[in-house]
Amino acid sequence: MSIPQSGGGPIERPEQLAEYLEKGCKPADQWRIGTEHEKFGFLTDSCAPLPYEGPRSVRAVLDGLAARGWEPVREGDAVIGLKKGKANVSLEPGGQLELSGAPLSHIHETAAELDSHFAEVREIAGPLGVGFLGVGAAPEWTHDQMPVMPKGRYKLMTAYMGRVGTHGTQMMYRTCTVQANLDFGSEADMVKKLRVSLALQPVATALFASSPFFEGKPNGHRSWRSRIWRGLDDSRTGMLPFAFEEGMGFERYVDWVLDVPMYFVYRDGAYVDALGMSFRDFLKGKLPALPGEVPTLSDWADHMTTVFPEARVKQYIEMRGADMGDRAHALALPAFWAGLLYDGGALDAAWDLVKGLDAGTREGLRVAASERALQGEAGGVRLLDLARAALGLAEEGLRARADRGIPDERPFLAPLWDHVERGRVVADDLLAAYEGEWGGDLGRIYEACRL
Repeated sequence: MSIPQSGGGPIERPEQLAEYLEKGCKPADQWRIGTEHEKFGFLTDSCAPLPYEGPRSVRAVLDGLAARGWEPVREGDAVIGLKKGKANVSLEPGGQLELSGAPLSHIHETAAELDSHFAEVREIAGPLGVGFLGVGAAPEWTHDQMPVMPKGRYKLMTAYMGRVGTHGTQMMYRTCTVQANLDFGSEADMVKKLRVSLALQPVATALFASSPFFEGKPNGHRSWRSRIWRGLDDSRTGMLPFAFEEGMGFERYVDWVLDVPMYFVYRDGAYVDALGMSFRDFLKGKLPALPGEVPTLSDWADHMTTVFPEARVKQYIEMRGADMGDRAHALALPAFWAGLLYDGGALDAAWDLVKGLDAGTREGLRVAASERALQGEAGGVRLLDLARAALGLAEEGLRARADRGIPDERPFLAPLWDHVERGRVVADDLLAAYEGEWGGDLGRIYEACRL
């Protein structure tokens, strides 16, 4: 999850909220690709989750990265993240280590960034007897086993999650994702890209599904991480049906975010409890937690990080539907979305592919992807067919990028083509191994999915 935002002055006009998003508009030659991924740390001798403190710990890994040139980010005396250039390393609530990569020009640069990060982490973690696991949900650990990271934001969120949904703390402490962040050129471009992204998020969920186990046994889903998101907090998650309605734009998105209850306000290095309060009241100086104060643009940026739809608008668009996987899948995700969204022809064709889907079908596909991955269907639409069509468009989009002088990124789609050709994804293969060669020994997953 995000580190505290900074750099914004007081909000003096309501229009500044939409203007903040609009500042993300960039000409196409400045569009970049950002990739984020999370991974579970574990002790290789016991397969227990990695604690925050101690000689074999999250903190030890962070300190090792700091010794290699990363700048620590602190909350009080605790190191909660690291920065280097435009990249940062942060901690999810249960100690999942997240790399938020720099905005890069193409996927070959992403691969170099990812390989450098993995190499650094392995050099530090290996001698400590620490490994990292690339799957969408913790396969065995219970909530009581999970460490709690020393971040005030997470303390507030943990208490609130238990009141508004059934799966919120599972999301916080026991899931991992890989995410791609992409730019837009104008408000109209944002709207089209957001609509395509939302409609095709079930395809990403299906293609990247890698979480068929939870608390030591099969859970009946291919992506339990996706199932968790459906039981978290309906006020801030989901497929955003309003994004497909007439009049969609920056202001309409702002209206939705304003109606999402707040979590906190960050002041002087601490998180002020604003759980369930209204940002609209904050704009009027009537926030109970900070009476008389009006928000800054940094407060607005922080609040926008507390909404979790399947595709999220900031000053770019985040693709949020995929389980974490291995290196190949971590690179396939940004390649898939860049192919669809960064070529005009591919984007137009992708919109033609999904514009006839109604809200019920889109939501039905989201559920089906979680449950059955590529074998799911809803509203007469088979996810395998939709994935094959979308992947073909992504391939053509990357071909067009190569024609414009960008190094050919199409090879990064190879694991996705393999899934479509076989009709099977990582979750299917893990289940087959569990029921076959592993003989029901789920401990085998730590080596099978070790990064």
